[in-house]
Amino acid sequence: MPEDLMRYDVLAQHALRSVVKLALQRVVRDGLPGEHHFFISFDTNYQGAAVSKRIKAKYPDDMTIVLQHQFKDLNVFDKYFEVELSFDNIPERLVIPFAAIKGFFDPTVQFGLQFEPGALDSGEDGETVDVENDSNLPVPDTLAPDASSANDEAGTAKASNDDTTVVSLDAFRKK
Repeated sequence: MPEDLMRYDVLAQHALRSVVKLALQRVVRDGLPGEHHFFISFDTNYQGAAVSKRIKAKYPDDMTIVLQHQFKDLNVFDKYFEVELSFDNIPERLVIPFAAIKGFFDPTVQFGLQFEPGALDSGEDGETVDVENDSNLPVPDTLAPDASSANDEAGTAKASNDDTTVVSLDAFRKK
């Protein structure tokens, strides 16, 4: 069997993670519709994942968060999202790279996605950062959004040899 030089497994993982990103963008724009809510599990050790030392001690490898009634300051960027949740009545800001997500589930409609560990890049987009419990902390430099943040829905995809970019097929259609 020929070797898959296109790396369709990597492309499929990127496409499926974009479903999570688009769902979170919709929540930022419109709030959670109806009874929808999300369970998102992620690797707390993934480079770029930022959780407090207290949370890291409690969830050293992975954790699942629920975005339903009590979350705030949800921001979605190109390669990560951040949200403030309360754990034991203590507010915590989490920064979660999309590549760190292991699973996404919306029980309202029984929709779920599981992601293969290591199917994406090796985490070159950032470094592991432990943050203290301070909602005024800046996003780590390695995670700062670029000019094409995911919140800018008017942005267009650019063709590239970098397998971390998803390109719209419209870019190649003759007009």
